[in-house]
Amino acid sequence: MTTFVLVHGGWHGAWCWQRVAQRLRADGHDVHTPDLAGHGDDHHRNAADVNLTTHIAGVVNLLRSHDLTDVVLAGHSYGGNVITGVADAEPGRVSRLVYLDGHVPADGQSCWDLAPEFRDFFVEGAAAGGGVWVPPIPAAMFNVNEADRKMVDDLCRPMPIAALLERIRLTGAGAGIPRTFVWTSGWAPNPFLQFRDANADDPLWTIVEAPTGHDVMLDDPDLTARLLAGTP
Repeated sequence: MTTFVLVHGGWHGAWCWQRVAQRLRADGHDVHTPDLAGHGDDHHRNAADVNLTTHIAGVVNLLRSHDLTDVVLAGHSYGGNVITGVADAEPGRVSRLVYLDGHVPADGQSCWDLAPEFRDFFVEGAAAGGGVWVPPIPAAMFNVNEADRKMVDDLCRPMPIAALLERIRLTGAGAGIPRTFVWTSGWAPNPFLQFRDANADDPLWTIVEAPTGHDVMLDDPDLTARLLAGTP
């Protein structure tokens, strides 16, 4: 049995992992899918109180409160920032990191720094959201499969702007944890390919392609479950 903690990306919630979690649990694994503050079931939370540190602390607290060890920690999209911070804070609890089209930040970098293609959207969205929230990006932009696009657009919630702007602070404690980067080839331009290319020659990294849109866990939950379990 493997313990998985699956961290959703921006605007999403734990709902996006439901199909993958069902498959992993059917194989006997222990699966946790937390809602980040301001998302999913916690979307009512005041955005002014939510930033990247809040999100990292929420997952760290999950690991500690459940005394989870030997964890495969996965992050989708913005969730890559979160799992990087969690692994830095609790490296002894994490056995592997999986980035699903996820940001791989270095110390001092923010989502704003890593996603220049979306800065105009962030600025315009924050203006429309009272300077606090950024409305969801339409599912079609990420080439989510057509059957799920309405569901994704209905369930996504505004993103706290502070979470996109805060720069991560890392000590390097989690630097030796093995990592997998799953890049999706079914949408373009894919700004996450920078992380695939930067780590392609690093023996610490395993690079895997998924022929899906950005929301790989919705487009192909079977493949996602296999990749998380390390059996592509």
